[in-house]
Amino acid sequence: MKLNTLLEGVEIREVIGETQREIEGIAYHSGHVKPGFLFVALRGQEVDGHRFISDALKRGAETVVVERMEGLSESHWATFVWVDHSRQALAQMATNFYGHPSSKMTLIGVTGTNGKTTTTFLLESILKKAGFRVGVVGTINYRYGETVIQAVNTTPESLDLQRMFSEMAENGVSHVIMEVSSHGLDLDRVLGCQFDLAVFTNFASDHLDYHQTLEHYFQSKKKLFAHYLATSPKPKRFAITNGDDPKGEAIVRGCNVPVVRYGLKSPGEVSAHLIESTFQGLTCRMRTPQGEFDVHSELIGGYNLYNILAAVSAGVAMNLPNPVLKEGIEAVKRVAGRFDKVENQKGINVIVDYAHKKDALEQVLLGLRSVLSDAFRGSSAIGKVITVFGCGGDRDRTKRPLMGEVAGRYSDLCILTSDNPRTEDPVAIMEEVEKGLRTLNLKKWRPDEINRWRSAKGYLSIANRREAIRTAIRLAQPSDTVLIAGKGHEDYQILGKKKFPFDDRVEARKALEEA
Repeated sequence: MKLNTLLEGVEIREVIGETQREIEGIAYHSGHVKPGFLFVALRGQEVDGHRFISDALKRGAETVVVERMEGLSESHWATFVWVDHSRQALAQMATNFYGHPSSKMTLIGVTGTNGKTTTTFLLESILKKAGFRVGVVGTINYRYGETVIQAVNTTPESLDLQRMFSEMAENGVSHVIMEVSSHGLDLDRVLGCQFDLAVFTNFASDHLDYHQTLEHYFQSKKKLFAHYLATSPKPKRFAITNGDDPKGEAIVRGCNVPVVRYGLKSPGEVSAHLIESTFQGLTCRMRTPQGEFDVHSELIGGYNLYNILAAVSAGVAMNLPNPVLKEGIEAVKRVAGRFDKVENQKGINVIVDYAHKKDALEQVLLGLRSVLSDAFRGSSAIGKVITVFGCGGDRDRTKRPLMGEVAGRYSDLCILTSDNPRTEDPVAIMEEVEKGLRTLNLKKWRPDEINRWRSAKGYLSIANRREAIRTAIRLAQPSDTVLIAGKGHEDYQILGKKKFPFDDRVEARKALEEA
């Protein structure tokens, strides 16, 4: 593609050099540059791409997009494009280079603090039952057809995203469902994406290490509706929102497209009644503008009912018939690392969940308590809840004591452990979490007295996550529940800047075999 064509729609301050160059490809990592490529220097949180311009030129870059011109050595053959925002420029150029691929498919964006992944799995199943070829871009992986790519970010960098959309379109994908993170929105990764539907799950405190304030976090998510959906050229656009969430109306305000609302408490187009929740799943009667239908889902917990409602609402907006919605919901047997049951013969409920923030952990624990209460109604045999959890390092520190307080409030025993400490001291992280536990005046058990834990609510600190999981399962009796929270589908642990193999589900199975 000619450079001047590639730059269409890009806000440019100045171009120094030839604009008729043939661009062979685009890269934002100098190590990916090949002869004839255009290199975009991005400012990252830790690394500034401007430091790698000389390396990109040595590797054959003939055009460089920069946010600053000072300090650049003159190059008689290279063209320099000076812009105010490199990320916006990259997104627009990527869209141009790959021929606006999202215009060729139905694009559904799902945003919210919790529930994005499960909602995308449910929607994927519904759309497949409707006969469509579906692609998914999300936290667990990026997938379409037989292709599965491990996810690096929930929402990929714009260049990678547009390349993926292009490959999906070439392979006949008709519908793409994408988890749209607040980071992806704030960093302009979805600029150039033409959305048909935008879905809001819920809003709670998270990512304050990045956003600093809840208002900035919310406004980042609102961009999906107020900007991207509102300005999309697609003819049949819809916004889907959670009417029971305090931010449900605010997020769709001003997007000027039809809105489908769902909920259990507020009036909306999609709701549910006659609800039963057990360890075998959820059963309810779904209300839609097309009539009612009964549905059973193997997903567990009342919060998953909201994810089901969100997916059904998107299906309603796309005018899919109720039998397809029912079949799609019932086909989802599990979502990796989301209330993921570890089957065993010991009568212990072992659950692995990705909950790594206060609101998500509270939802999972309340869901557990509700299911247990219903399962053992009128019986004194209701089991205890043991929660194994920690908090990640180099992330929002404000949530640590909040998570500690929630875990302590709704568990009989908390085993405080390490999550992904990254470059922080695991013990120091645990001490910050412990501040929340101490507000409840819980008993802190010593290792030599832990076998008496059933006599009083309390907690235990074990920094080694493998040992923490083993201890929880060793202490559990039939009818007890062990919740292992924080890492979910992740099959690694990050210590320092390196990843080491570690899977909570695998560790739980090993512990059950040894118990």
